Amino acid sequence: MTPKEKAEELFDKFRLNVVDYEGSGLNNYKGKQCALIAVDEVIESLHEHHWQNRLIINYWEEVKHELNKQQEQ
Repeated sequence: MTPKEKAEELFDKFRLNVVDYEGSGLNNYKGKQCALIAVDEVIESLHEHHWQNRLIINYWEEVKHELNKQQEQ
């Protein structure tokens, strides 16, 4: 799965599971923030425990980059 595909998958999973006030449009914002938190946790864990896995860390940093590129609605 490409970083962009993973970013979209995470965003969709979180966006659909956050509370939204009718018409507020907060699902997209909150979903993106939750996905970014999850990716940060993965990156931090890899740095602390598996620093030798630079390719995996690069992948998750690219996922984070793709999440940040998503247009806020």
